Amino acid sequence: MSAELAFNRSVDVDYGVAEEVAPQVRRIVANNPSPYTFLGTNTYIVGRGRVAVIDPGPACEQHLAAIVEATRGERVTHILITHSHRDHCDGARGLQALVGGEILSFGPTGTERGAGAPGLGEAFVDPAFRPDRTLHDGDVVKAGGVALDVLHTPGHAPDHLCFALVGQRTVFTGDHVMGWNTTVIAPPEGSMAKFLASLEKLLPRHDKVFLPAHGGRVQTPQRVVKAYIMHRQWREQTILTCLEDGVSTIPRIVAKIYGDLDADLKAAAALSVLAHLEHMISRGLVRETGQTGHAAQPAAGTEAGLASVYSVSPGASSPASS
Repeated sequence: MSAELAFNRSVDVDYGVAEEVAPQVRRIVANNPSPYTFLGTNTYIVGRGRVAVIDPGPACEQHLAAIVEATRGERVTHILITHSHRDHCDGARGLQALVGGEILSFGPTGTERGAGAPGLGEAFVDPAFRPDRTLHDGDVVKAGGVALDVLHTPGHAPDHLCFALVGQRTVFTGDHVMGWNTTVIAPPEGSMAKFLASLEKLLPRHDKVFLPAHGGRVQTPQRVVKAYIMHRQWREQTILTCLEDGVSTIPRIVAKIYGDLDADLKAAAALSVLAHLEHMISRGLVRETGQTGHAAQPAAGTEAGLASVYSVSPGASSPASS
């Protein structure tokens, strides 16, 4: 099983310019590059005349002005949010004040949001975000001459949605599937089990192209989804091998399997390992055997998971497809 994923990072970006990337779809890239957003957040304008805007991006005056300019002479009927991470949703109310439109998203999940790493807390997710109307799996949003099927795809975030352009075999995948990198799965809001189930949900479809929230088009959707699943299975096996070799804490596992990773991303890598371990514990493959350190107070939640010692469960066999 190979861990190699064929990422496409050779994407040209002209910030603030509306570019047609598919029939009835224009893209404007926000100027918010980072290790988590690649070159910036992709905002999509779908339809003509009466249009929907998908992921208005950050609360950036220049980016919102570019959306307004691109939709001049048209009516924005809907502002769709794939999930309530700030690089996707912070511009929603500002854009609504400028052009109108109903803000739609999955809405509150009643679960813990954010993740226990620098930059992945409330600076990363807006736990107070509320849409004008909530969407659910199987809903259809009609905007002018186009319709969008709603797919609930939790894993990266509990409220994550993808939107499928009806009749076009085109899916706006948000952060669920991207062509430039793997998706961050960071507990407590990230769930590896739900992420893998959401990937499996896309496999039976016959989509022609994915348009992610970061990076360029994904031209071979099913191949990329299968590669994502295989990559996660391979990563799980590498973690099990670490445990079998006595590498039993998350910091040591990260050092072993992510040795050349940028230091700024190692906290996210640690959370990804934790997500894998949580998934393996739920299936009886791994057990938690204690905690490192001698803290006066016991750790809780994600902090406890990161500080724990793990081992392979007695009698556990190699992981099967999840």
